Amino acid sequence: MAYFDAASAVPLHPVARQALLASLDDGWADPARLHREGRKARMLLDASREAAAEAVGCRADEVVFTSSGTRAVHSGVAGALAGRRRVGRHLIVSSVEHSCVLHSAEVCEAEGADVTRVAVSRTGAVDPAGYAAALRADTALACLQSANHEVGTVQPVAEVAEVCRAAGVPLLVDAAQSLGWGPVEGDWSLLAASAHKWGGPSGVGLLVVRKGVRFAAQGPVDERESGRAPGFENLPAIVAAVASLRAVRAEAAQEAVRLRELTARIRARVPELVPDVEVVGDAERRLPGIVTFSCLYVDGEALLHELDRAGFSVSSGSSCTSSTLTPSHVLKAMGVLSEGNVRVSLPPGTAEADVERFLRVLPQAVAGVREKLGAPAPAPATAVRAEELVVDSLGKRCPIPVIELAKVFGDVPVGGTVRVLSDDEAARLDIPAWCEMRGQEYVGEEPAEKGTAYLVRRVG
Repeated sequence: MAYFDAASAVPLHPVARQALLASLDDGWADPARLHREGRKARMLLDASREAAAEAVGCRADEVVFTSSGTRAVHSGVAGALAGRRRVGRHLIVSSVEHSCVLHSAEVCEAEGADVTRVAVSRTGAVDPAGYAAALRADTALACLQSANHEVGTVQPVAEVAEVCRAAGVPLLVDAAQSLGWGPVEGDWSLLAASAHKWGGPSGVGLLVVRKGVRFAAQGPVDERESGRAPGFENLPAIVAAVASLRAVRAEAAQEAVRLRELTARIRARVPELVPDVEVVGDAERRLPGIVTFSCLYVDGEALLHELDRAGFSVSSGSSCTSSTLTPSHVLKAMGVLSEGNVRVSLPPGTAEADVERFLRVLPQAVAGVREKLGAPAPAPATAVRAEELVVDSLGKRCPIPVIELAKVFGDVPVGGTVRVLSDDEAARLDIPAWCEMRGQEYVGEEPAEKGTAYLVRRVG
């Protein structure tokens, strides 16, 4: 089985396993106690904090260990906003942040804060000018991921940090996807990360708060972790997390070159091997191991099952899955095709042979799913029947509305239109994406008696 879902979690690094087992014997005691066992545990905790600070590029007393990366984000956002309450309650986030950041923003809104969501380009990148335009006198905090978790696009953190610093606004960076590859550049103020993203054990997160940043921890606090992460530290897991971070960093430069070549190969060959595919995300400014593409006329869940049966573990941001009825918020914000979405994220050590086998298997898997769904042949029909056709796709889920659009599109003359009736949220994204891929004109949408009518004009 080839595991191609490293953006979700990376298998435990061998160094992490060794460190975990070793620290179970020496790191079980309370590091806050003064007896011999407590002092031994404290030495392990202090050494881990120093090593983590070196990897991040900060002071050791700026690092606290949390119970997860999500907890680090939630604590960081809440603490920074509370610390700057006198300034205001305005929060800035990008529209493609990880759900844990967006969930924090939603909680803030429910409590009366004002949230600005900065748009991204079709590659998934923010423009620093968007953050500059969003800044206000009452802005308390801005958030930006270092790299996107779904499409791999690297964000201009240093430039955004400079904009925020000039306005006196702290920037919180979600570095979960990138920290294993290297420190985050720029003059950021807070940082969050998660150990299971780089081969450490799950249940360990990092929260870094730079000196001078106003921060007020929320909720019950105690004396541990500077009062910012209450509760008994999971010291063996912390030791293993930091040991694995150091280990992957030592291998990162060489491994990044190899994985970039493999993902570039996937980006180039998938459109050659599979018709009607859109490769998404920035082609250059991207993480080494992530490549994402979407396939027209494909049910995302069915495709993932086919690939799983063929021996490949991948993930999807498609709405055509059992876990969601709406497209990924990342794909939606980018305005790209969502149906049949596949994210391939290669862990360090991925064999070239596995990538080649994936490229051999993928065309058959996509063709099989399309055949089951009754997808149209690549060449459109040419018979002309009416100036406007209506496709009733009410009650039908992704990718059926687009399939039915494609089947009849050749039946209208140049200048004619097809009106697609749909109540599937994915249609709002996938029909315009189909138009762009096909070189046709997306006229817009209109309210219908049931659902929404999407209008497409044939231009050639």
